[in-house]
Amino acid sequence: MKAIGYVRVSTTKQVNEGISLEAQAEKIKAYCALKDMELIGTVTDAGKSGSKANREGFQEVLSLCRAGKVDSVVVYSISRFTRSTKDLLEFVDRHVIKGNVELHSISESLDTSTATGRFMLKVMGAMNELEREQAGERTKAALSFKKDKGEKTGGDVPFGFSLAASGKVLMVNGQQQVIKVLIANEQEQAIIRLIESLKADGHSDNGIARYLNQNGYVTKKGKGWSNVQVARILRRG
Repeated sequence: MKAIGYVRVSTTKQVNEGISLEAQAEKIKAYCALKDMELIGTVTDAGKSGSKANREGFQEVLSLCRAGKVDSVVVYSISRFTRSTKDLLEFVDRHVIKGNVELHSISESLDTSTATGRFMLKVMGAMNELEREQAGERTKAALSFKKDKGEKTGGDVPFGFSLAASGKVLMVNGQQQVIKVLIANEQEQAIIRLIESLKADGHSDNGIARYLNQNGYVTKKGKGWSNVQVARILRRG
């Protein structure tokens, strides 16, 4: 039985500190020897997210399966193979069920040559995707919390605000990280109030921009105003 190994890490940090590519490859080699499989090679995706299917290594494995050049795919864990339930179920349907290619996961003691193994594969794939989506929700909630507290989370400083001289020091993954804090820029806040007042008096966005430019008001970058910039300020309000 010919087998192809597949190893992956998603970040540079994992390459250096996580379950290394070399460690995964060694476990796959030992597993194949134990199962009397002929390991014809090991495909690598370094620094690639498991939620994406357009990984070069992943696509190479799919190509080998389609061409009938391998009988099994061996991975350290399902999460190393893919974190997308859609991609996993597609692989099971197209290659495991219809193509008679076995998928072996060492960590989960998974062998899809059995009905139980195929069922457990689907369950674990769903759990992996749930974990990924929950992590995304936690990140989104954290960023929203920081914005509500006036902390800068990325991008340009919005008109009406400036960065404080010092920020808050937080511990992130065991390392100190300085989070910059936004403070009100009174001069720019006065312009915002003027824009809102002119709008309330019935002026158009173009008319407001023209008034600002005629009276020497400038944007944060020191340039003239446009109707688009005025509209952006009003939407924020």
